[in-house]
Amino acid sequence: MKALVFAAGLGTRLRPITDHMPKALVPVAGVPMLERVIKKLSAQGCDSFVVNVHHFASQIEDFLRGNDNYGLPIAISEELEEPLETGGGIKHAAPLLHSLEGRFLVHNADILSTLDIGWFIGQDYPGTLATLLVRDAPADRCLLFDDDMRLTGWTNVKTGEVKSPYLPDYDPSAYHKFSFCGIHIISEDVFPAMASWPSKFGIIDFYLSMAALRPIKGVVAPADMRLVDIGSPEGLREAEALAARF
Repeated sequence: MKALVFAAGLGTRLRPITDHMPKALVPVAGVPMLERVIKKLSAQGCDSFVVNVHHFASQIEDFLRGNDNYGLPIAISEELEEPLETGGGIKHAAPLLHSLEGRFLVHNADILSTLDIGWFIGQDYPGTLATLLVRDAPADRCLLFDDDMRLTGWTNVKTGEVKSPYLPDYDPSAYHKFSFCGIHIISEDVFPAMASWPSKFGIIDFYLSMAALRPIKGVVAPADMRLVDIGSPEGLREAEALAARF
């Protein structure tokens, strides 16, 4: 399966480290985040890659070239003027993401986890617009699913804000709350659906707009999975401790 790795972020919460390098190249236990993700995905079912870049893009390109792309087909999706967010990044990379399977995996470069990617690929629902990895863990912002794990909405638990294609007759308390892990498998059917969207947008807003039209399913991660978002100094320290165990 082809994989898109998000590596275009500014990494503002990791300053001053990211004043001189892209977040994706910040080392975790001596190994850059991007290297960890590519090696993990390639060992567990992904055979080609697209990496999107913006902040210190040339450093990422030089890094991959200097490592001979780890012997893998790796294409670069350049977001020259500004980062295009998650949805815009996928739309922009569309020409590079076509594959025989008609589906591709998306993974953030700044996520470190114990997830077996091969297991997740095996849980994919081929007829869906997307399959999202979620976990039953406390979070302010949650995705809402019905009993069949079909996406129906989103809520901010603290503020009470709700987004759903089924508003106004939508009761979020009737659905199951899960937090999104930033790992998903997407059908190429998203590309024509994204044609009318702007160049920059979030993928969750897109999913919510499509949820009533095409099934978008959630897969609950194993209860013992560890996952760290390395977007802050605290996250980096937690990732260092996790990496030391594996």
